[in-house]
Amino acid sequence: MTMSVADYARECAAQGLRGDYSVCRADFTVAQGYDYSADEQAVWRTLCDRQTKLTRQLAQHSYLDGVAALGLLDRIPDFGAVSEKLRKLTGWEIVAVPGLIPAAPFFDHLANRRFPVTNWLRTRDELDYIVEPDMFHDFFGHVPILTQPVFADFMQMYGQKAEDVIALGGDEMITRLYWYTAEYGLMQEAGQPLKAFGAGLMSSFTELQFAVEGKDAHHVPFDLETVMRTGYEIDKFQRAYFVLPSFDVLRDAFQTADMAGIVGRNKDKPALDPAAV
Repeated sequence: MTMSVADYARECAAQGLRGDYSVCRADFTVAQGYDYSADEQAVWRTLCDRQTKLTRQLAQHSYLDGVAALGLLDRIPDFGAVSEKLRKLTGWEIVAVPGLIPAAPFFDHLANRRFPVTNWLRTRDELDYIVEPDMFHDFFGHVPILTQPVFADFMQMYGQKAEDVIALGGDEMITRLYWYTAEYGLMQEAGQPLKAFGAGLMSSFTELQFAVEGKDAHHVPFDLETVMRTGYEIDKFQRAYFVLPSFDVLRDAFQTADMAGIVGRNKDKPALDPAAV
């Protein structure tokens, strides 16, 4: 059962989360409230300018095409204006949220081609690292790749299937799939150099370079069941990065997978050590 907005707001306030959950609607969305200060606009440009120097070299071309199509770099994006462009490309839109939201409404938004984006931005003192996902992570990291039709279809399918997988006892397993693809996914198309597309990499100045070019980065060919069994790191560089040959492989593997069988075989086993897969 989904926690009520009021209960969730109280819990987030108790944890010291900075988003204003008291103004959430029933689906945990809020108004973007485009009243950003000149300093916040400057922080956005600083983050984008610095990160774009890396993404132009290390990001998968679909991500770069998405940035060009949506125009995200000059100023803090207006969610409504970006949604108009995104709808025409893949049928997705952006909804503002105050930060992390419960799993059930998050999955429901994805299933209906709505991507939740935090409506506040980190401060100048947090350029390199922030504990909570902010607008830069959500928007600069996730939104451009939603212009890619096959990945956009995968994300909708993820929202549609996640609750069923959780009901089977596979909550950690379905989370790992998101982590190693939407957040930390790499791609190497035939005959092409290794590139990144995951949002956790796109929005990280240091880990993007390590994941793609680091001599100690552990690159593993994508296998759906292995991904769903592999543990991950929250507060340090990943000890494994899964490499897709295409978004079609990701979508098709998820679409045809026997989720009940995968969860049944593995839910009571310890997670695989990412350094050993």
